[in-house]
Amino acid sequence: MYPGRYATEHPDRPAIIMAPRGEVLTYADLDARANRLAALFRSEGLGPGDHIALFMENNMEMIVAMSAAERSGLFYTPVNSFLSASEAAYIIDDSQSRLVITTAAKAPVAQGFPELCPKVTRWLMADADPGSTALTGPYESYSAAVAGFVTEPGEHERLGTPMFYSSGTTGRPKAIKRALPDAHPGEILAIEDFGRKLFHLREGMRFLSPAPLYHSGPQSTVAIGLRLGATIVVMEKFDAEQYLELVEQHRITHSMVVPTMFSRMLKLPEDKRNHDISSIEVVVHGAAPCPVAVKEAMLDWWGPVIYEYYGGTEANGMCGCTPEEWLAHKGTVGRPFMGEPVILDDDGNECPPGVAGNIWFRGEGSGFEYFNDPGKTAEAKDPTGTMSRIGDIGYLDEDGFLYLTDRQAFVIISGGVNIYPQEIENLLVTHPKVMDAAVFGVPDEDFGEAVKAVIQAVDPAQADSDLAAELSEFCRANLAKFKCPKSFDFTDEMPRLPTGKLYKKPLRDAYWTTADAAASRA
Repeated sequence: MYPGRYATEHPDRPAIIMAPRGEVLTYADLDARANRLAALFRSEGLGPGDHIALFMENNMEMIVAMSAAERSGLFYTPVNSFLSASEAAYIIDDSQSRLVITTAAKAPVAQGFPELCPKVTRWLMADADPGSTALTGPYESYSAAVAGFVTEPGEHERLGTPMFYSSGTTGRPKAIKRALPDAHPGEILAIEDFGRKLFHLREGMRFLSPAPLYHSGPQSTVAIGLRLGATIVVMEKFDAEQYLELVEQHRITHSMVVPTMFSRMLKLPEDKRNHDISSIEVVVHGAAPCPVAVKEAMLDWWGPVIYEYYGGTEANGMCGCTPEEWLAHKGTVGRPFMGEPVILDDDGNECPPGVAGNIWFRGEGSGFEYFNDPGKTAEAKDPTGTMSRIGDIGYLDEDGFLYLTDRQAFVIISGGVNIYPQEIENLLVTHPKVMDAAVFGVPDEDFGEAVKAVIQAVDPAQADSDLAAELSEFCRANLAKFKCPKSFDFTDEMPRLPTGKLYKKPLRDAYWTTADAAASRA
């Protein structure tokens, strides 16, 4: 998030444009506002290695805050702005943050933090003028707090870095901590240069960022983009038609999306898809596997501009593929850019090509740790410390391309057979009447677990037994019998995080809790 030389060479160039409001932050403004906040950090005694937290929706001050932290040597944690007060407070407290910045829009949740986070010594709220009713308890107006500080850079600036927490889709979120660089904020680190190549970013591009900036993929591409002098259009929240409108309006050249955004755009009526997208050079997608049929449809629509990457926030290994490579190896997430993927079974034996197992990466990326959790850190690494994993299952083909099958935590074991829900979900979302799908195991007396599908229909009025029967037949025509869902339920809105990850745990837990309660009554 460091503007560097562009603040002086191109001071009036738009650095950030918030959409749809159209608020613009130039490179000179970004530099000045970040310096002012960095000066406040110094006044609080915050220096290299200290922690702060940001509980904010996609907001201009969120970008300023990250920029200020990056020139102050701080660890900064962007907290998922959709969490409840107790969930977000857990992250703030666990991260050992000493200062928190939130917004007036998030005040109803954020007002519950102070009593749960005793380590925090200062609370700031953006978009809240002095006297605002949102400023309860220890909260201060952000604008008033920074007003008296200088806009020039401080002495001895050091590079800070984000400390992201996992989405917590299977349990308590965990922080992925990487070493704090001993570098000036203007220095280009190897991992940043690597990210530039992986995401196919270039100097002066016009980048559209539609996803929440509390997630590592969107945050890192925006950060790298600012270092390349890009103009970045940040969507306050994703809307499929608005995304296409923004591409046309701003002549967007680059973007990063998640597969559910592709699905939403493909489900738009033809007249709402009719926008000029000819300016696009590169669209990168990641965060979750993309169903083959969805990606085929997008390549047919947009042409060979869609690139793919795979890797976790841990940065223990990365893969990627071009459109041409994907078409020759449909379904792949690519070949390794960083680290060597190794597929092992549960006994630690290497799996042959085409056989799924636990995905490990061998190489320099094994140096991460899970903050405050040495047990989880140890579980993620092999005894030699040269290989690490993040819980994904997949396989390599004969040419060394990696394919994902599912997360280890979501594998269904039915009658002793492993079933990977992702394969079934990828099929179901291709049905024209399905907007989204979640598949997981539910209790079954005979088989231990049975396959359950929960569906969000395109038309809620069609969410009935007739659609369930239609989807059952659709699955039987395309899947082995043992993989087909035994039952279908419907929901108005799928608990999918804005980052694209399906928050399957509450759906699954509801069925297991009911079964446990029934068993206890028996």
